[in-house]
Amino acid sequence: MSPRLPRASLLAAAVFLAGCASTAGIAPQSTPREAASLQAATSLAEASVSATAWPDQRWWTAFGDPQLDALVDEALAGAPSLAAADARARKASAQAGVADAARKPTLGAGAQVLGLQLPESLAGPDLGGHFSVADLLTLSFAWNPDIWGASRSRWEAAVGNARAAEVDAQAARVALAANVVRTYVALAQAHDALAAAEADAARADALVALNQQRIRAGLDNTIALNQNRSAAQAARQQAEAARQQIDALGNALAALAGAGPDRARALVPPRLATPDLAIPSTLPSDLLARRADIVAARWRVEAARHGIDASKAAFYPTINLAAMAGLAAGNLGDLFSSQSLLLNGGPALSLPIFEGGRLQAQLRASDADYDLAVASYDQALLDAIHQVADAVQAGRALDAQIASTQAARASAAQAHALVMQRQRAGLATQLEVLAAQKPLLQLDQQLAALVAQRRIAAVDLEQALGGGIDLAPGTPLASR
Repeated sequence: MSPRLPRASLLAAAVFLAGCASTAGIAPQSTPREAASLQAATSLAEASVSATAWPDQRWWTAFGDPQLDALVDEALAGAPSLAAADARARKASAQAGVADAARKPTLGAGAQVLGLQLPESLAGPDLGGHFSVADLLTLSFAWNPDIWGASRSRWEAAVGNARAAEVDAQAARVALAANVVRTYVALAQAHDALAAAEADAARADALVALNQQRIRAGLDNTIALNQNRSAAQAARQQAEAARQQIDALGNALAALAGAGPDRARALVPPRLATPDLAIPSTLPSDLLARRADIVAARWRVEAARHGIDASKAAFYPTINLAAMAGLAAGNLGDLFSSQSLLLNGGPALSLPIFEGGRLQAQLRASDADYDLAVASYDQALLDAIHQVADAVQAGRALDAQIASTQAARASAAQAHALVMQRQRAGLATQLEVLAAQKPLLQLDQQLAALVAQRRIAAVDLEQALGGGIDLAPGTPLASR
């Protein structure tokens, strides 16, 4: 009988016995959601649509403030949080390299001086009781042929996780830039609040002076005087609160930029434009390729899928090939003689027969990891389209509120101007002029707050649309 037949029979028996560790129909329960299933056409129907509305990589320049541009650039260049994200990406890439190396043969060399004495009571007088020294030189080879694709699946899972970490690093840049812009918008609002509080305090002081004049002339009592003094103190308190907020926001911007607190002292009051809001015509499908969190979540789904493949491959037999060639001699002079040759090697087969349910539990865990990754992907997709809708709807509502407030302010300004004309004609008093100024100052405060919210809506939309980062596929982490 040919010696190959028993070997083939042995391999067939091994595969058959491996069926004892059955997958028993274990499978994941989820599938990734399709972007087209998230209907948003009605919610976005009134939004401005443009094929070029995807954010630019430097989208914050639309606010038209060079000081803001410099702060964002400093943050992207020196923030420790970005260094940490980059380090995590490099670590994940290195782990993928380790998984790739596990798929390949290994070759190693060794040298050893070995001392040995066997007990005479065990080995007899011929071998035991003598201390011997042997010199060894070895060359070893090992390879685990990836017949069922387990090693390849583990490597592909590691590549998916590495890709996700790379995209997470890009997402950290978008989030950092957005945080800088939001903080800068708040700084602009704080400066507006300071100006309004100082104007209100000046108005209240003028009323106090008029009240004092009227009291001296016997035309008034102290009731209005005390009310206006209280209003003046309240306005000064608001001004101090605005100054404190300006200092705190300046320090926050310095920290985001990776600089010390003195960086805040160099800031001047912001001069921001308010960008228009527009959405791309290819929503929501193109969000899949432009939102970093969605792309990273998709990579993790792929990694989890390969993890399932690796767990399934563990149910099948594995073959290990190992060989060693070397030289061994009792003294160094005989080490390179023909009688010193040492050889060892051959294939080894291992197969799971009874694992106490370990392999099934491992596969269930891999299936659960996949379901978790799919759920995270679905949630990222859902959050993305809702964030776009929220930003667009907020911007549209704020535009309407700003328009109404601007109209009211124009009327208040016209009324104030008319009272001043009457004063110059001797038909109105300074008290009436100051009274007409109050609604104008209040509307200025309301308008500043609305404009700040509208600018935040623009930031939210830019971030919701992906922040303009480049998510094009890079160079593979390792060769296949």
